[in-house]
Amino acid sequence: MGFGSTAKKIQKVADTAEKLYAKLNELREQVLAIRDSLEDTDERVQKLEVENAEQKALIEALAREQGIDVESVLDDVETPENVEEDVADDKTDGQSEESTKDESAQAST
Repeated sequence: MGFGSTAKKIQKVADTAEKLYAKLNELREQVLAIRDSLEDTDERVQKLEVENAEQKALIEALAREQGIDVESVLDDVETPENVEEDVADDKTDGQSEESTKDESAQAST
């Protein structure tokens, strides 16, 4: 009687181990695919960075040739930080305009 239940338990453990082994192989394949994709992406990014640097150098050379001050142009470029500051300034300006409208409306009544 003890051997039958032990055999069932062993079979259950073996089935579970097979399932885990299959899942582990599946995960291993996924990790390898992700690694390959990451390496490809890294190569593409490096190539794009080189191309970007080359284009930047060409554009700066052309700008200087045309008498354009590259530094001042770059200072005027909207960076994400500048955009956030502008949005925050617009919000506070909008609030002060609304309060001025409210005050004008109250004064006219």
